[in-house]
Parts: sequence; structure tokens; C-alpha cells
Amino acid sequence: MNRPPKGSAAPPPGTGVPTLPAVPPRSSSVPPQRGGAPAGSPPPPTVPRRTAFAEGLDRLRAAAVTEPGRLRIIGALLAALVVAFGAVTAWQMHERSAAAGDVLHRSQPLTSDAADIYRSLAEANTAASSGFLAGGQETEESRDRYEKGIRTAAEGLVTAAANSDADSPSAGTITRLNRLLPEYKGLIERARTYNRQGFPVGGAYLRYANEKMQREMLPAAEDLYKTENRRLSADYDDAMSYPWAAIGLGVLALAALAWAQHRNYRRTNRVLNHGLVTATATAALGLLWLVVGHGVARSNLGDSHDHGVRSLNVLHDARIVSLKARGNENLTLVARGAETKKVGDETVDAYDFDFGKNMDALGKGLARAASLADDEAGERPVTAANGNMAEWKKRHAAAREQDENGDYQQALDLVIGDKGATVECFDGVDASLATALEHEEREFAQAAGDGLDAMGYLPQGAGVLAGLGAAGALLGIGRRLSEYR
Repeated sequence: MNRPPKGSAAPPPGTGVPTLPAVPPRSSSVPPQRGGAPAGSPPPPTVPRRTAFAEGLDRLRAAAVTEPGRLRIIGALLAALVVAFGAVTAWQMHERSAAAGDVLHRSQPLTSDAADIYRSLAEANTAASSGFLAGGQETEESRDRYEKGIRTAAEGLVTAAANSDADSPSAGTITRLNRLLPEYKGLIERARTYNRQGFPVGGAYLRYANEKMQREMLPAAEDLYKTENRRLSADYDDAMSYPWAAIGLGVLALAALAWAQHRNYRRTNRVLNHGLVTATATAALGLLWLVVGHGVARSNLGDSHDHGVRSLNVLHDARIVSLKARGNENLTLVARGAETKKVGDETVDAYDFDFGKNMDALGKGLARAASLADDEAGERPVTAANGNMAEWKKRHAAAREQDENGDYQQALDLVIGDKGATVECFDGVDASLATALEHEEREFAQAAGDGLDAMGYLPQGAGVLAGLGAAGALLGIGRRLSEYR
């Protein structure tokens, strides 16, 4: 094919060279595809799903800008405060009522039982030494007194074991006493057997039994007594502690209800809203019942401790120390100078020296008991015990004088005889202290029972009042909401 020369003009029409159609310029943008994003563009960002809490918060914000929404929030908060006040009051007063019940029915009786175990062991030891002094003429009364002391101690240990936890310190002490009690009884029976046969070794067995009692059994019984006393003190603390959380919630609920009624008055010029007034009245009644009821209970429990438990502790200690004094007085004659100790530069009879210390402690205990007695019925037996103690000291001094002068039989008659003997004074002291203990037990039970009764229906009443108060708050707010419909 011949090409036209460069620079020549286009061939005229009608020649054999075809003409190419014009091509429009390509656009840089691509038309969107049907139903989708433009080809090659990134996907649109995904919006995260909102949580239910966030949506609820938004709704709450939206509602808070309107008066009906604000009223709903206020009603819910008021009802929640009143219910919280009632629930906390019921919980705290139930705990304190249970602790007061433990004081009356569990802790104090167990403390008295522990003191009785201590006293019964000391009484059995005293009766054993008295029977030993009588020799073959041991009276049936002395033998029964010994058996009663052992039996009472054993029964008390069974009761204490049933009311103590297996892993508590009391359980270990009770186990130890249960092991020592048969050993002590065996020693006493050997001492009696040899004494009836006239063998001096009987006195050695009696002194060994007394040593086991004084150094092992009585200290263990004292530990048990102190443990139960600590439990009693803890129950008193729990029962008498102030329910600050309940009182605080009650004051807060009343303040919120007062604010709600003031707000209602400012917006409507209506003085009273029956529902809110009902809620306020129930909350005020609940708070008043809480403060007064617990105050009365606390006062009565305090009286039961100050005029009951404290007196009982002093009287128990005085009765125990009188038993120790009687036992040491008897052992002074049993040992006949075989047991001595150095006091300064002087050598004295060990049992007679301990007797003097016991009588000094008895005098201090009786003086303390007299100061704690708050009525004539409590003072009278303590005064009688003081009189018997003074006479006991005089007769004991006379008996010691006869013994030191070599008249053993006369000294023995002045200790365990029928008339004018120290045993009469000891029995008088013991009987007077038993009477005083019975009186203080009754006073304790009366005061502690009154304290428990003051809290008797407070937990249930707090729950009922809280329900009424919450219902009143909701109804009062609901009445206002009805005005917007």
C-alpha cells in the first residue's frame, strides 16, 4: 500500500481509506455497581452495639429532664431508702436480740456451771479431809458431802462438754478434768482404806490427792470458768453495741422524705401528700422504736451485769476461797507439821499459812460483795457470812493454840466437833453465800429478761414498718404522677 507523503493533506473523500470513529475520553471515576459501593472503595465503618446499661442510662437522663421522670426517680430512691432502713434494722436487732438471749440462756448459765464445777471439786476435797480427820468415825453427812461434790462436778463436766465446740479451749480443759477426776477418787479411796486400818501412809495419800486437786484440777476448773466468763463478756458486748448503721439509715430516710415533701409543696402549694406523710410516719416510728427499744434493752442488760454478773462472780470466788480455807484447816491437822515453808526467816506450817491467806481473801471478797449488794435481801446474807467468818477466825486460833500445846484431840474437837467447832462457822459462811448467790441469780434473770423483752419484736416490726413506708412513698409519688396523664 502506498503511504501519502508526510505533510501531505488528508485524502479526499471517496478514496479507499476508511475513517476511524472518535473515542470519547475515559473518565477517572467508575460508575457505581448496582446495589453496592463503588468498586475498589473501603467498606463503611461498623457502629458498635450499645449495652443495655448505656441505653438505660440514656433513658434515665432523658427522663430526668421531665417532671414525671424526676418523680419516678424520687419515688424509687425513697422506697429504696426506707426498705434499706428496715432491712438493716431487722438484721442488726436480730443479732443483738440473739446475743441477749445467749447472755440469759447460755453464757451466764454456763459460767455458773463452770463455777459450780470449781466449787464442787473444792467441796469434795474439803469433805474428804474432814472425813479423814474423823477416821473410823466418819459421819454419813461427811461421806454424802464428798459424794455430792464429785457427782455435781461430773454432771457439770457433761453439761459443759455438750455446750462447747470440739476444737475449743474449753473442750481440752474438760477432757483433762474428766481424766483427772477418777485418779483423784482413787487416791482418796486409798487414803480412806489405810486410814481406817490405822496406817500412817493414809495421810500421805490424802496429801497427794490434795496436791493433785490444788495444782492440777482446780487450776483447770478455773481456766474453764475464765473461758466461759470471756464468752459471757463477748455476748454482752454484742448485745449492747449501738446499731449505728440502722440509725444512720433511719436519719437519712427521714431527711429524704422531708426534702421530697418540701419539694412537693413548693411545686404544688399542697401542704400534705398522704403517701409521703405515711412513709415519714412509719420511718419516724421505726427509728424511735429502734432508739428507745435498744436504749431500754441496753440499760437493763447493763443492770444485769453490774448488779447480777459482777455480784455473782464475787460471791462465787468468796465461796470457793472459803472451801479452800476449810480444806487447808483440815490438812493442818492431817499433816501435823509435816508440810512447812519459809516465810522470811521463819518456818511455818504450810497449810496453816495458806489458811490465813484464804481468810484474808475471803474478807476482801465479802467486803466487795457487800458494796455490790443493792438491796437488803442481798446485804443480809453477806453480813451473816461476815459474822461467821469473824467467829471462825477466833475458833481457829483456839484450835491452833491447843495443837501447838500438844493437845491434838482438843484441837480436833475444835475443828470437827459437834459444838463450838469451826465447822459450824464454815457451814454458816457457805450457807449464807449460797443464799446470796440465789438472790443475785434471780436479779440477773429479771434484768436480763427485761433487756431481751425490750428487743423482742423489734426485728419483725422494723420489717413491717419498712414495707408500709415504701408503699406509702410509692403511692404518694404515684398520686403526683397521675396529674400528668
